[in-house]
Amino acid sequence: MFVTFNRANHKSMVDGLPVVSIELIAKNMSKYGVRRILLALDSNSQVDRKKLLKQLEPLSIPVQTVPSVSELVAGQARINDIRDLELEDLLGRDPVQPDNAVVAESLYQKTVMVTGAGGSIGSELCRQIIRHRPKVLVLFEQSEYSLYAIERELQAINRVADLSVELHPLLGSVVHRRRCEVVMRAFGVETVYHAAAYKHVPLVEHNVIEGVQNNVFGTFHVAEAAISAGVQRFVLISTDKAVRPTNVMGASKRLAELVLQGLAQRQSDTIFSMVRFGNVLGSSGSVVPLFRDQIRDGGPVTVTHPDIIRYFMTIPEASQLVLQAGSMGQGGEVFVLNMGEPVKIADLARKMIHLMGLMEKTDDRPDGDIEIIFSGLRPGEKLYEELLIGNNPQGTAHPRIMMAREVSMAWDEVEQTLNRLMRASHEFDCEDVILILKTAPTGFAHNGGVADLVWCNGNQELVGEARDADKVCRLPLA
Repeated sequence: MFVTFNRANHKSMVDGLPVVSIELIAKNMSKYGVRRILLALDSNSQVDRKKLLKQLEPLSIPVQTVPSVSELVAGQARINDIRDLELEDLLGRDPVQPDNAVVAESLYQKTVMVTGAGGSIGSELCRQIIRHRPKVLVLFEQSEYSLYAIERELQAINRVADLSVELHPLLGSVVHRRRCEVVMRAFGVETVYHAAAYKHVPLVEHNVIEGVQNNVFGTFHVAEAAISAGVQRFVLISTDKAVRPTNVMGASKRLAELVLQGLAQRQSDTIFSMVRFGNVLGSSGSVVPLFRDQIRDGGPVTVTHPDIIRYFMTIPEASQLVLQAGSMGQGGEVFVLNMGEPVKIADLARKMIHLMGLMEKTDDRPDGDIEIIFSGLRPGEKLYEELLIGNNPQGTAHPRIMMAREVSMAWDEVEQTLNRLMRASHEFDCEDVILILKTAPTGFAHNGGVADLVWCNGNQELVGEARDADKVCRLPLA
């Protein structure tokens, strides 16, 4: 059957098939033996998707999407491309729209470099950047397979859309400053989008030294390389977990922000800005693909706590915000998306169970299909995430982007902190690393003790030996 949003069309026929009003959909489900609902909505449709999904969720019938007319006309999809619900449909809010004219002006015929180009955010940045026709796009990535995959995909886009963008896939790590600088000089890079980071909270909690090396010193080395190579703009992809962090990952990203704010004060040739956003739907480690796999496997769906909430974005939204902010920065700003209401993770899990055509198994409904179990907060995890430290965010030219000039450090303080952190890292002293992250103005309140796996397996005894060796082989920062 067909479903209409216009009551006047109720009980009409299309090619012999009945049309029913959305208000009467539940009544007609059993009448027509409906086993699946297909959404055929254009992206510019005036339909309130949040309200629609609220109507469909109690039906516990699988809901999928078919390509929109605009996708079919543009050749982006085939008529039989039936997909699971788009992740943005689960957000329950309108996607953030970028100012394409401003973004295009900052990218067209420019030489752009993306670090972490093969990651979830980095690869989407590349997909969107290439459509703005830069002259050169440099893909910088330490994972060989990820670099191969994104370069192959971008070459296909380049060829099909006849964009004529020079693509250069380069292997390398952001902790190697000379490699970064040589790459930037070789291609005359004008803008850097720094997406390379370790971002999985429990993994960084278990690998403290590597997390700090990659997130703090990786950012510092790429930024210094950018200054030396004459890069005009540098945009750091940050996270809501950098706000009053309770874990090493968040604290390392907040310190990375402080490093860039210090560099913004120290010089003016390279414009540094930071973009902070919440969890990204569909990224590696995101709860949505995890929940979907758990539901398909028959459950249970694991949620850490019944009250845990998070802000969410889609990968394209996050990438558009980064590009928008990259064109707006004047030096040292932290840009934050107005992301609307946070999402309760347990409610998101229930919505996914229902929209995949199943019922939640509870004490009241023991015959349900999928059980939700609460596994407890992980090391460094907190119930509520924030996006701003200060309480006075400023508006920007974009209605959904705010700007915060938060507490910063003078460059000599930043340098002293980095030297202490480097020394503690060389000595593999996780306790000292965490103490330094706390004493810097990061707002770090560690949720638990040191959870580094090597440290917890007896590395404390080796710190003294490492200190003695470090006196011989210590490398200066600059």
